[in-house]
Amino acid sequence: MISKQNRVLIFGAGVIGSAYAVKFIEAGIDVTLFARSKRYASLKKEGLGYNNKGRIQTIKVKVIDKLENNDSYDFIFVAVRYDKAESALRAVKENKTPNVVTLISNSAGFSNWQNILGDRLIPGFSGVGGQMNDGILNARYLPKFMVSTNFGEVDGVITDRIEKLAKLFNEAKLPYTINKAMNAYLITHAVSDIAMLGSLYSNNEMSNKEIAQKMVTTYKSYLRAIQKAGIIINPSSSRNILKIPDRFLRFFFTKWLKTKMVGEMKLPEYAVGASNEITKLNKDLVKYLEQKNIELSN
Repeated sequence: MISKQNRVLIFGAGVIGSAYAVKFIEAGIDVTLFARSKRYASLKKEGLGYNNKGRIQTIKVKVIDKLENNDSYDFIFVAVRYDKAESALRAVKENKTPNVVTLISNSAGFSNWQNILGDRLIPGFSGVGGQMNDGILNARYLPKFMVSTNFGEVDGVITDRIEKLAKLFNEAKLPYTINKAMNAYLITHAVSDIAMLGSLYSNNEMSNKEIAQKMVTTYKSYLRAIQKAGIIINPSSSRNILKIPDRFLRFFFTKWLKTKMVGEMKLPEYAVGASNEITKLNKDLVKYLEQKNIELSN
């Protein structure tokens, strides 16, 4: 059983925030969701609707649209897109909660986030996905060998609060990895998103073969660039991208572009927000590389 003092706030009630909320609530954790406007009203009136193996179910959830400074939690999970990150972190800045976990992409390092949160920051990255269809969550919870939630201290030290966070994930039966190099992990993941999603959204007139080739070229170019900048590719398996011949990667990406997942990513309700996030990730990564005098090349 989770002890009563474990209270968490999930700041952001989109797909990722809602997916974690379901698992935490089912594990008996005291969960509050922060939501705004229509999403807040819907959650307050109807609860959190989600697809459970083909059956639509509803779970009750505490929901707020204003965070009081003195309302302290054990952890705040911030689950928003990268282009909304700093505004979300400022919104929780004055709250007294000592641990703020960012389930957010990042391509520019943690200095800006630390300027807002100080040592309260615990960088992380989501291990769940899915879609929201007519307010109903369709979450993807994949096994650990495929994907897991990553989190860790900025300096890589395994602290008491990291162990407490790991216990929380164990109770919720959510796969996780304590990552001692979150900055490298997030930048490596940003490269993947920039290459794949950036290419996907770049030009509607390109054929799948042309998009796939752009993915290959961008992916390898950016991986070489971050290596030159002193970033150790994390996870190390991503280094294999540089070893695989272009024709094999192009074949893989062409097949991936035909999947149902990619079809859903092209839908306007997903594509607009995702495209904005990728644009900022790319802009900030290019700036980061320029500061280290690294030029991107094919």
